[in-house]
Amino acid sequence: MPFQERNGLRFVQFDSLSGLPHAVFTRRGGVSPAPWSSLNVGGTVGDEPDRVRENRTRMLAGLGLLPGSVFDVWQVHGTDVVVADAPRPLEAPHQRADAIVTDRPDLVLAMRFADCVPILLSDPRHGAVGIAHAGWMGTVLKTVQYALAAMSGAYRTDPGEVRAVIGPSIGPDHYAIGPDVIHRVEEAFPQDSGRLLRSREGATSFDLWEANRLLLLQSGVTQVEVAGICTACHVQDWFSHRAEHGRTGRFGALISPGAA
Repeated sequence: MPFQERNGLRFVQFDSLSGLPHAVFTRRGGVSPAPWSSLNVGGTVGDEPDRVRENRTRMLAGLGLLPGSVFDVWQVHGTDVVVADAPRPLEAPHQRADAIVTDRPDLVLAMRFADCVPILLSDPRHGAVGIAHAGWMGTVLKTVQYALAAMSGAYRTDPGEVRAVIGPSIGPDHYAIGPDVIHRVEEAFPQDSGRLLRSREGATSFDLWEANRLLLLQSGVTQVEVAGICTACHVQDWFSHRAEHGRTGRFGALISPGAA
């Protein structure tokens, strides 16, 4: 999982998704000033829309993809999944969802992150892909399992053949949670909460990486690649809502079924 650099952009790609156009982009290579410096693709964090559009265009161009090929959503920390069969026109309103799936090779699925977990899914047999967004809420609601169920329903995906990636996000050492969230984790993972919740120096943190890996395994996915990159540890590369106290941008993740 080496970093790639192209046209001033810096991004990661994954061995398990080799052959697919995909990437999780760092914050480098864009046009936005602080506190969104610089490749901010989040349109609801105070940055100017023209800069966000330019950053989005640069991100897509970094993979040789066209701006008009994108389907994205308004991420709301839920479980809704969109089965996408055409790009979203820029003037069209976003659907509210936290996972998208498609088998259209001319379509690019895109989401935005700043500590939450990007999860990329590929079904090589049926040429389908998916992307999911999971913070603590999406994790305890098991959003990635809804994405897999949508792929199975729409494309006859067998989870045993899926290749999954858990991308850069906040790591367990930096994701402290309070009593209400601890209770939700214990309810969602009754057999595994002991290893997903870590207590140290009077605080309890939640391992989002391992929790989503468990959800994938429970669904029958056996090929799971975990980036293991903490966004809060590396704000020179990643936007982090926690580490930057909410004054930050959003980095982009893309995946398409199209030939690389």
